[in-house]
Amino acid sequence: MSLIRNFFFGTGENLIAAFLPELAKSRAMGRVSGWGWSLGYLGGLLSLGLCLVWLSQAKAAGRSTAEAVPETMLITAALFAVASLPTFLFLRERAAPQAAVDGICRTAWSRLASTLQHARQFRDLSRFLVCTLFYQAGIAAVITLAAIYAQEAMHFTTHDTLVLILVVNLTAACGAFGFGYVQDRIGHVRAIALTLCGWMLMIVLAWLAEGATLFWVAANLAGLCMGASQSAGRAMVGFLAPPSRLAEFFGLWGFAVKLASIFGPLTYGLVTWLSGGNHRQAILFTGVYFAVGLVLLSGVNMARGRRSALRSDRAGRRGAAPTAAAG
Repeated sequence: MSLIRNFFFGTGENLIAAFLPELAKSRAMGRVSGWGWSLGYLGGLLSLGLCLVWLSQAKAAGRSTAEAVPETMLITAALFAVASLPTFLFLRERAAPQAAVDGICRTAWSRLASTLQHARQFRDLSRFLVCTLFYQAGIAAVITLAAIYAQEAMHFTTHDTLVLILVVNLTAACGAFGFGYVQDRIGHVRAIALTLCGWMLMIVLAWLAEGATLFWVAANLAGLCMGASQSAGRAMVGFLAPPSRLAEFFGLWGFAVKLASIFGPLTYGLVTWLSGGNHRQAILFTGVYFAVGLVLLSGVNMARGRRSALRSDRAGRRGAAPTAAAG
């Protein structure tokens, strides 16, 4: 069941992201992506709140938590259904379906093979996807293991940790919403570079923190950077991807993000094990992912990448095979 859930969640996330260039002009992708990501965080908090209310009522009625928890899945499913209604009722897709001459699956894999073969043509987008792999690995480690770090290194109680997670999700929503406007004003590369610097500062603060106050500052900085960097990355892919192949390239972006979610926590766990359970060393090492991402990001040329995407699109409409673009 978990495999099915993760497959459809990941696939849906990629497809939703591919709508971004259809919904926003290039100069507004940052803010529109931020709106969507911030609403996603608020939706998650709403779902969590409804489930907690249900569990509280079940406990008051004399029922055990084990009996009531499975029913929260129905609440979550209902919320998914309600939230999806505006998309199905009002969203009109502008992209025209493309004929699959050799079948859908074979055509999809053939197109992917062609993209990888001509990766030089999309070298700025390819470089950013590698950059995404690194900085998302750092984000995944922080998100997945924040609660463990709070309990093991900062000695937070379960209640303290729950409050921390709720507050960080609120700051993440604020970061995604507000930073989208910053991204549209200062540019995609500068915006993501700013968030990566914020992540590295957060890592240092968490490593230095001996008391709750500094750790709370670090955690909320992580929330701001988390929402900002995720929404900014999606907008950047939308700008660099060929307009007629958005689903394909957002699928590659989603693959990079999911691959990062494996490597990041594994690295944290490995460093913790090698250091004899030292979570401070593990969180400090996580900063390497953001540093490498920043170095890779410095080589991305947005103007060149956009020209390559549009050139590929024109060649595709003429039925010509993609050719490597001059830098």
